[in-house]
Order: sequence, then C-alpha cells, then structure tokens
Amino acid sequence: MSEEGIPAAVVVPGPAVGAVRRGLCYLVTGLPLGVLAFVVAIAGFAAGISTVVVWVGLPILAGTFALSRRLADVERRATEAATGRPLPPHHYRPRRGRGVIGMLGRLADPQCWRDLLHAVVGFPVRLACFVIGVAWAVTGLGATLYVLWEWSLPRGERTGLVDVITGVASRALDVAFTTLVGLVLLATTPWVVRGLVAVRAGLARGLLTNRTAALRARTEQLAAGRRAAVAAEAATLRRLERDIHDGPQQRLVRLTMDLEAADRRLDDDPERARPLIAEALTQTREALAELRALSRGIAPPVLADRGLAAALAAAAARSTVPVSVEVDLPAGERPAAAVENTAYFVVTEALTNVAKHSGATHATVDVRPHRADLVVRVTDDGVGGAHPAKGHGLSGLSERLSAVEGRLEVASPEGGPTVITAWIPLAGLEDA
Repeated sequence: MSEEGIPAAVVVPGPAVGAVRRGLCYLVTGLPLGVLAFVVAIAGFAAGISTVVVWVGLPILAGTFALSRRLADVERRATEAATGRPLPPHHYRPRRGRGVIGMLGRLADPQCWRDLLHAVVGFPVRLACFVIGVAWAVTGLGATLYVLWEWSLPRGERTGLVDVITGVASRALDVAFTTLVGLVLLATTPWVVRGLVAVRAGLARGLLTNRTAALRARTEQLAAGRRAAVAAEAATLRRLERDIHDGPQQRLVRLTMDLEAADRRLDDDPERARPLIAEALTQTREALAELRALSRGIAPPVLADRGLAAALAAAAARSTVPVSVEVDLPAGERPAAAVENTAYFVVTEALTNVAKHSGATHATVDVRPHRADLVVRVTDDGVGGAHPAKGHGLSGLSERLSAVEGRLEVASPEGGPTVITAWIPLAGLEDA
C-alpha cells in the first residue's frame, strides 16, 4: 500500500530491453557464424583425414583446428557479451616447436577437438535458436500490427484465423484475436529469447570451456614459476658470491696485508710505512666502489628512494652505448616493489647484452603500463640475431620473469634491430 492508501503497482521483474536486444543480436548473428564453423569443421576434417596418409592432410587438419579455435574465440566473446557474465576458463596446450612437431601438438590438444565438436554440434542448435527466436519476435510484431495490413490479404470463403478455427466469420473478431495473439507473443519474447540464449550459451559453456584443465594448467604454471624463482635466486646468489670472491674479497685481503706491513714498520721506519698506508686507502676506495656496483645490480638505493624512472636513468647513464629512456607512469603512483625490481633487472640485463653482443650505436628503453601489465621494451640498432636459446642473459631474463608470472618476447632478425619486450603483471605482486 502507498502512503495515501492506494494499492501500489506491482512490478513483475523481467529481462531488460537491452538484454533482449543483445540476445536477439546473439541469436541472429549465430546462424552465419554457425554455418561458417560447420563448413570449416566438416570440410577441413574430411579433407585432412582422407589425405593424412600422404602427409598432405596433416597441415590441412592443423589449419582446420586453428580456424576452429579462432571461431571458438569469437563464440566465447559473443556468449559473454550476450549473457553479461564471463565464461569459465579454458586451456590450450602451449605450442612446442614448429613444423610437423607443432602440428602434431595441436592435433593432440583436447580443447582443439572440443572446438571442432562444438562447430559440428552447435550448427543445428544455432539454426534452431535462430529460427525460433526470429519467428517468435517477427510473428508477434506482425500479429500485433495485423489491423494495419489485414486489408491486403486476399479473401475467399474464409475471413481469417478465427473463421478457420471456429467457423465464425467475423472480420472484427479475427482482427481482435490475431492482435491478442501478437501481444502475447511480444510479451513472452523476452523470456523466449532468454531461454534460447541460455541453451546456446550452455552448449558453449560445456564444450568451449574446461575449468579442470585450466586449473591444472594454472597449477603447473605456478609450479614452474616457483622453480624458476628458486633457480633464478640460486643463480643470483652464485653470481654474487663469485663477484664478491673475485673482487672486494681479494682487495680486502690485500688491504689486510698492507696494513699489517705498515704496522710493523711504523716504529722503526715510518717513511716506508707511508706508501703502504696510501696503497691501503686506494684498496679501500676500490673495494667500496665494487661493493656499490654489486648492490646496484641487486637493488640500487636510488630505486627504493626515487623510483623506477630515476633508477633507469642512472642505469642508462652508466651504459657504454647511448640510451634514451622514456618512463610513462601515472604521476604520484609507483608499482609494487617486486614489479620495480623486476623491471630494473630486465633493463640492466638487456643493456648489458646490448653493450657486449649487439654492436649497437644507440638503444631506447620504454616503460609504460598496458592494461594489467607493465610493459618494458628495450630496442637497439645492432646486428640482431639474439635468441633466448643462445644464452647471453636472455634465458636468465625468462626465468626471472617466470618467477613473477611475466613473459618475455624477443624479436631480433639478422641485421637487426633487436626488440626485447617484457610483460610484468601489475596485479597479484605484493611487497615482500
């Protein structure tokens, strides 16, 4: 009841107009997409299987699976847009190798077979959803507007639908009945569309997603990242131990010997002790310089105090190759410490490779956020030919990025230029 005592209007919740519009668009566009996917699946699979004995069918099958995967991606996006909810995760096995090995890997991927099955089974489902949805909506609209166009119908012995059903020949009754049927069809169209969308989305959810496989792959990825983190940490500790042993430790041993010699000569021959003390001071300064260089390689103080932009500018100033640095980060905001440390490590390691192996005359460093990642790109105009399999620190970069769930892309054709791109996720990394 309202405050004035008048019964309040009862509102029956139903699908919103926007949802109905999206649903109809989903059903209408599903037919041509279904026809294309069905033709690709049937024709490609038949041609591939029939010629696989002469090896021609292998690339045909691989191409069929690749096209089915692209069409499955379109179906997933369309389903999510129509339902307004994300689908469960899916998982494709990472492609290993090229040529025949890569094709065989694609043929052994369970999700590729599920995509192919969806293209075949989904065709009659999409066709039925298209016919029912469009016919229901169009018939309802046409019947509702029957009074505007019924005059154009040829009249014989029967005057209309009511006359056919009941035998009562009344034009006014026929118009009223047809209009009522149209209004009922239009009123129920949202629920019919929603049901048809649920049927087609359920098929996509059943065949184009695989939560178990995705979770298993995620577990394997996290385990691989943990192993990479442990390996990278061990390699860093070994390198640090070696650098300390070969540098500052040797200088400190020399410093101890010089001070002991100076101490013995201070009483009987102070003048001969003076050069030893001067040499000890030199060894002290050089040991401090080497320790500072080692600390910069781990986590320089400028990175913690002034942020990534200042630390990268300092690293570029120390490079023997001229480097241009551009860091585009939101003003007043800093990424997590793990993100900054990883980005700094990527840039310094890449610039070291540029100085040692590329023969470049100039390099550029570009750092900017992109969606959920911090993208670090190092480009040089050197001779190219870099590849993680060749070592040169790139394999270490891959391991370091795997530890934070990032990835490395290397584009380095012979003759250059070389572009090293690191994608570091901004989410899920907390300060240690």
